Amino acid sequence: MVEKLFERTEHPFPHTKIEIFSDGNDDYTYVLPDYYADTCINYGQLVKIKEKGKVIGKKKRSIYGNPDPGDIETTDIENFNGILRERNGRLARRSKCFSKRRWRLEGSIQLFLFYWNFINEFKLDFRRYKNNSISGYFDSAFQTRSNHNRRCQSYFTE
Repeated sequence: MVEKLFERTEHPFPHTKIEIFSDGNDDYTYVLPDYYADTCINYGQLVKIKEKGKVIGKKKRSIYGNPDPGDIETTDIENFNGILRERNGRLARRSKCFSKRRWRLEGSIQLFLFYWNFINEFKLDFRRYKNNSISGYFDSAFQTRSNHNRRCQSYFTE
């Protein structure tokens, strides 16, 4: 995974550092130096302190460089992973729906990513109306959905 990140991102320099944040998994601590120089990376960890299965606190640690403690968060990726598991039955925990072939799993994830990035109306409408009132957002979202349904119906009936 870190190898793919290294291949797909612009290589950092001491004046343009890459920032990486993760949970308390120490594996990244040992792998990241193989790909990035210590002077080119700001790496921080967010360690959740649990008691009886419930999170009671968070501890932010700076591992490499000087990441801003306010920036060390994992909520965005955890939220996206939850949505991905929710929308793709192949990734749900303890599910009957599974892929027998790896390429089918990868294809379903790519299809979801395409949908999420280019078609997802909720995400597009939310960006457009985030400064308006919530009632205006819902009115517009339902109107957009009905316009979309009309377009699909006319496409299939022609």
